Amino acid sequence: MNLLLSLSFVLCWSSGFIGAKLGAGSAPATTVLMWRFLPLIVLLLVFSATRASTLRRRPTWRVVGRQSLIGLLSQSGYLLTVYYAIQLGVPSGTTALIDGVQPLVAGALAGPLLRQPVAPRQWLGLCLGAAGVAAVTTADASAGTAETWWAYLIPFLGMFSLVAATFLENRSRTPVAASTSMTIHSLTSAVLFTALAVGTGTTAPPADVTFWVAVIWLVALPTFGGYGLYWLILKRSGVTKVNALMFLMAPVTVVWGVLMFGEPLSLQTILGLAVALTAVAVVHRGGHASGRTAGTAYAAQEAPFRTPVDPLGPTNQTLVTQHLAK
Repeated sequence: MNLLLSLSFVLCWSSGFIGAKLGAGSAPATTVLMWRFLPLIVLLLVFSATRASTLRRRPTWRVVGRQSLIGLLSQSGYLLTVYYAIQLGVPSGTTALIDGVQPLVAGALAGPLLRQPVAPRQWLGLCLGAAGVAAVTTADASAGTAETWWAYLIPFLGMFSLVAATFLENRSRTPVAASTSMTIHSLTSAVLFTALAVGTGTTAPPADVTFWVAVIWLVALPTFGGYGLYWLILKRSGVTKVNALMFLMAPVTVVWGVLMFGEPLSLQTILGLAVALTAVAVVHRGGHASGRTAGTAYAAQEAPFRTPVDPLGPTNQTLVTQHLAK
């Protein structure tokens, strides 16, 4: 049962990148994101309105403002860059890999920004992770998959947006329920992406069934499937197991992209992935020290979620960004 749950979680979380690729083939990124978040926020608001605990514990305006900013960085900014990069031809696996080194970057920056000790293995892991990303990115660039060379820089903007959200979240001392933070983040994204779609004249969905398949895919698989399984595995197996599974997203997405979209897979790409996974193993060897110095934020992929108390984090909290990338 645990193996099946783990496999389902990895597939659902990785599906965010694949869904973005699927949607990019039929509509601009702003259109996909707008129609992804409009039905999602309706579902979340209805869910919140029917929960008595939510009505009793309404967040203060200060909490709403802070969570809106965190959502703007960890969800809106992150997803917009991921979707736009994929729209420009950057392979889904490459965006997943760049997203995957975010915890290594956050760990290395914890020293100068938070004045926390950074172990030598963290710097070694960061260097190895950067080398792996560079190998995969240059392999993709040589294959000419993207429309322009600077498209490969866009996912890095999203990754650093996640890093900024991580440190902002770590400075917050006010606990926020996962359902509350998810609703605020998603509402922020729905408003922003709708405004961008209106401003660019891209609100109208295409008359293409693939578009709606992508929208349903993105709402059901990475959002509810990935998020629900995340919490289930967290409850059954703990945060260490979940964190380990998160680092399988990049290789799974690469293989999925090759099989579903015919994205290029060269020996250099395989070696780059191997180096990046080695970086993760180096950092998480004796992982408690790594957790104390950095806390961890993940991408989802797409939507970020507050987890229960994380004893490894400096402020006892973990940002999960979904991927929902985705």
